[in-house]
Amino acid sequence: MSDEPIAVSVRILDKEYRISCEPDKEAGLRESARMLDQRMRELRQTGRIVGADRIAVMAALNIAYELIKIRSGQAPSDQDLERRLENLQQRVGDALATQE
Repeated sequence: MSDEPIAVSVRILDKEYRISCEPDKEAGLRESARMLDQRMRELRQTGRIVGADRIAVMAALNIAYELIKIRSGQAPSDQDLERRLENLQQRVGDALATQE
């Protein structure tokens, strides 16, 4: 098998992206794209955030927050995580609304 990068097509929030990656990393890329797509769809369904770019930022912040907590060994409970994410979404949404 070649170590040359391959072009992988992924669909995130109804838009297709072609991303170059190593062949052995394709499965991880596809799983990451599915996770991001799911998070972005959940945020869009709330109706509180408008615009794909803002939805993407919120999804990225939520995922980064979860990663930081896991790395620090302080993985919160699902209920605590949900409460904190809602709070974070509200604060970012308010901040973005004041910029408009």
